[in-house]
Amino acid sequence: MIKVSLPDGSVREFEEGASPFDVASSISNSLAKKAIAARVDGELRDLMRPLDGDARVEIVTPNDPEGVELIRHDAAHVLAQAVQALYPDAQVTIGPVIDDGFYYDFAREAPFSTEDFDRIEAKMREIVDADYPIVREVWEKDAAIAEFKRIGEDYKARIIDDIIPPGEAITLYRQGDWFDLCRGPHLPSTGKLPKAFKLMKLAGAYWRGDSKNEMLQRMYGTAWGNEKDLKAHLVRLEEAEKRDHRKVGAALDLFHFQPEAPGSVFWHPKGFMIWRQLEAYIRRQQDADGYVEVKTPQLLNSVFWEQSGHWSKFRENMFVVPDEIPSIEDEGPILTGDSDLMALKPMNCPAHVQIFKNGQRSYRDLPIRMAEFGCCHRNEAHGALHGLMRVRQMTQDDAHIFCREDQIADETLRFLKLFERVYGDFGLSEISYKLATRPEMRAGSDETWDRAEKALSDALTAAGMTFEIAEGEGAFYGPKLEFHLTDAIGRTWQCGTFQLDYVLPDRLDAEYTGSDGAKHRPVMLHRAVFGTFERFMGILIEHYAGAFPLWLSPVHVVVAAITDAANDYAHEAAAALRKAGLRVEVDTRNEKINYKVREHSVQKVPIIAVVGGREAEERTLALRRLGSQGQQMISLDEACVSLAEEALAPDLKRAE
Repeated sequence: MIKVSLPDGSVREFEEGASPFDVASSISNSLAKKAIAARVDGELRDLMRPLDGDARVEIVTPNDPEGVELIRHDAAHVLAQAVQALYPDAQVTIGPVIDDGFYYDFAREAPFSTEDFDRIEAKMREIVDADYPIVREVWEKDAAIAEFKRIGEDYKARIIDDIIPPGEAITLYRQGDWFDLCRGPHLPSTGKLPKAFKLMKLAGAYWRGDSKNEMLQRMYGTAWGNEKDLKAHLVRLEEAEKRDHRKVGAALDLFHFQPEAPGSVFWHPKGFMIWRQLEAYIRRQQDADGYVEVKTPQLLNSVFWEQSGHWSKFRENMFVVPDEIPSIEDEGPILTGDSDLMALKPMNCPAHVQIFKNGQRSYRDLPIRMAEFGCCHRNEAHGALHGLMRVRQMTQDDAHIFCREDQIADETLRFLKLFERVYGDFGLSEISYKLATRPEMRAGSDETWDRAEKALSDALTAAGMTFEIAEGEGAFYGPKLEFHLTDAIGRTWQCGTFQLDYVLPDRLDAEYTGSDGAKHRPVMLHRAVFGTFERFMGILIEHYAGAFPLWLSPVHVVVAAITDAANDYAHEAAAALRKAGLRVEVDTRNEKINYKVREHSVQKVPIIAVVGGREAEERTLALRRLGSQGQQMISLDEACVSLAEEALAPDLKRAE
């Protein structure tokens, strides 16, 4: 007999060879029907796979996060089986789970089309209805290679040959006559796969991600535990499509990109007006919170980056520039290749250490909170660029806090309060926290990392914060706190950061004089609230769908004249509103007022002040607000006062 420990603390005995399915059946028939896999001693396993001995067992259902991931994994296999049943000339390669779905890469000479999706989805549903048992098989490496070659699956044979050590067994999973190379686990049968799946799009993908290799056809899909969740996801995607910051940015004339400056933004007046409001707002927050603002060079010698450790760890993402004057001769090379190398800074932290080092520092001076709106450059691959969300040139609301170890907890709590206050002002109040720990590639000793991770963990605990551990996702010089924000349509974004660093002050020889008269290394806290202005603005555009709150809107009010006779008053009213501090445009075009209102509404102008003969005579405005069908009659003098107050940033309103 074997003993099985259950999540409720109870222990049950089963005959040797029992499976997690037997465990689920012993609990209840309804659980056995819902069960799709199990965690055995923390490892996700097939539901029908016999237990090896005494174990802790948790039953997994489609409602569990791991259950949804398993469903997507099986949906990829069912997709591959369906494609090969319909298109026998297609070879399968890899089909992993991704966020909200899955994909499978196929090798096939004839191109697929999205018009094929209905046919493929119908075949997938047939495979589900067939309820093929999904059976795990263990094969010897050479036998598996030979079998895949026999059936014409050369890519699978190459995968096995490349990644499986000689003599090591591999696992295949069979459903009906079709099988695939896979570690598993899988559902007990294809009939357990909910029909809540949909194929989404096609894309090209190089074999093994290498542009030197052959091009494959990638088919993306999404899969969920039930039809309700699938529909909700599709509605969310539709809403996200409407909110796409690239489309909204173009429609509202905020910014553009062009190929001559890949990954760099051309900000138009309206877009840069939003930028200016954000910069002024966060500068006020930092000033009030005791930060000093600095400005550091863009271009630094490679020796500097070698000292910091970035040259060896981050060089592939840096723009490297030779320190010489290029030749203007038509003949011969432009550069000699003999000069020192410089690099555009990808981050501000090493330069801030130089300011800290410039002069004597005492323990009484700490903490020093040093901020910079630093323009940085990172040499991202062209294919990785994505609007404002992934750029090459970026500006960070960056800051570094130099402090003593005994100040870490207070500075962490101080930053968390700042972060929550700022994001609350933008309507982003749903925040989850993750503590990202040491990555595989890192600077500093394990002892240093132990201290850093413990210090940050203790500070979070002292602050009363609930957080998850993100193993291996820290920065190369220290652990970091990640902030995951939920927007208006339920999407999660990672923006600001807070990182604890013992390594960089040591590498760059930063020190202060302690109360004991000896020299000590400061702790360096890297922090950003927005992250980068570019990405934060992209998130805000999509969060607000372009309809910014009044204080952020590039135009507060458009004064629209009904007739030419009201044009002079329209300009007079606009001048008065501008004098009150509002951003105002005037529309005196020879168009009908309904046309003007509709056009400015499409441009997401928050307030349209309509003026005609009566308004001119009475010195009033007829205010129409975005999203409202009615209008408000108000005197011009009253509008100047009330709208100016309404247009204040949230922090300025609090200060009044």
